[in-house]
Amino acid sequence: MNIVTLLPFIVLIGAMFLMTRSAKNKQRQAAQMRDQMQPGTGVRTIGGMYATVKEVNDDTVLLEVAPGVHAIYAKNAIGAVLEDAEYNRIVHGIEPHDSETPAVPDDASSLTEAESEAPAEKKIDLGKGEAAEAEQAAEPESGDKAAEPQAKDAKDAKGAERDGKDGDTDAK
Repeated sequence: MNIVTLLPFIVLIGAMFLMTRSAKNKQRQAAQMRDQMQPGTGVRTIGGMYATVKEVNDDTVLLEVAPGVHAIYAKNAIGAVLEDAEYNRIVHGIEPHDSETPAVPDDASSLTEAESEAPAEKKIDLGKGEAAEAEQAAEPESGDKAAEPQAKDAKDAKGAERDGKDGDTDAK
């Protein structure tokens, strides 16, 4: 057989090998994460529920989903083991006190102050101002004179329609 005919099969087998390898790595990492669970740890289930681990068994986990409410879950149902700071932020709304994070104001006054302090920008002139002034100066002062030529053109067009001609000439 020729190597060119075997090349697609070799590429397909290589791609399958890489996909199964990455899937096995993800499964190994998930198992390692689940092994890190211990009582008092905050977790998120694959269904999106946040709870606190109360007890860890071989295949199951006892979770406290609300104060005094316990539920038994399979270990495979744990989607993520959360750090204490992240769990408290999500569940209890407790923000960590980091001096690095800037405080966001509750109102929009600080946003408008920055705009008012900025120097007023000059309007951009696109050359229309001078052209418009020159055009207005060239126009006659009464609007009746400007309307007369337009009315005359409209009458000519109506007259041509009455004659049975629509303005097109026969080219015979």
